[in-house]
Amino acid sequence: MTDTDTPLQPKKKGLTRRQKRALSRGAQYAVFAAAVVAFAATADWGRLKNQFAQADIARQMFPDVITLALKNTVLYTLSGFVVGLVLGMVIALMRLSSVGPYRWLASVYIEIFRGLPALLIFIFVGVAVPLAFPGTEIPGGTYGKVALALGLVSAAYMAETIRAGIQAVPKGQLEAARSLGFSPAKAMVSIIIPQAFRIILPPLTNELVLLFKDSSLVLFLGVTLEERELSKFGRDLASTTANSTPILVAGLCYLLVTVPLSFVVRRMETKAQEAIR
Repeated sequence: MTDTDTPLQPKKKGLTRRQKRALSRGAQYAVFAAAVVAFAATADWGRLKNQFAQADIARQMFPDVITLALKNTVLYTLSGFVVGLVLGMVIALMRLSSVGPYRWLASVYIEIFRGLPALLIFIFVGVAVPLAFPGTEIPGGTYGKVALALGLVSAAYMAETIRAGIQAVPKGQLEAARSLGFSPAKAMVSIIIPQAFRIILPPLTNELVLLFKDSSLVLFLGVTLEERELSKFGRDLASTTANSTPILVAGLCYLLVTVPLSFVVRRMETKAQEAIR
């Protein structure tokens, strides 16, 4: 070795990408654990139990919370979903129509009802409709009013979902149906729409979950004791008992339906992705 030669310096080894990910993940777990411990240490569990977890009050809610409140909530949701699906299908087809006024009318409807809060739609159905059409009763009483209100709210969202599903079907499907002698209308009903619904089934199920929660707005229509849904039922008992346990029980009943539905949506989305691959 000459004087000009310098010995090779060993390279400093840093953390690998895998080690960095593990370190970042560990730090996140540590922060989460610290937050949980801090919450558990500072919360007044005794007061929370007294206000939200009185077993004797919860027992008083059964079986009415299931046989009356939950049943009404499910009926309101399903009726609103059916109305919204039918109306949404009509609006989606109008949105895709080659007739200009149909497209414009559908676009105006979608923009208006997607932009208005659901609460205002319920007030409109309960107040404005009787004023606009004196002496006219919506069929089905409260159930009919809720179905109409939820249907008007959900139809705007469903219409865009259905339109996107129809446009996602390859154009070759329509061309093949036409070559077999199908009329445009028959090809749409028999070939395109069934394929579109297989694509949009997960987002439609998500809309069902949203409608299930929006059904709590039925109290703004004015309901009898036998027509109460979960939120109204829980609030009435909370006022009577001066305790929030009924609110917690009502919330758990919502989760009893929404959690399984959310699981079904995730399963359908996973299967759809596997089918694409």
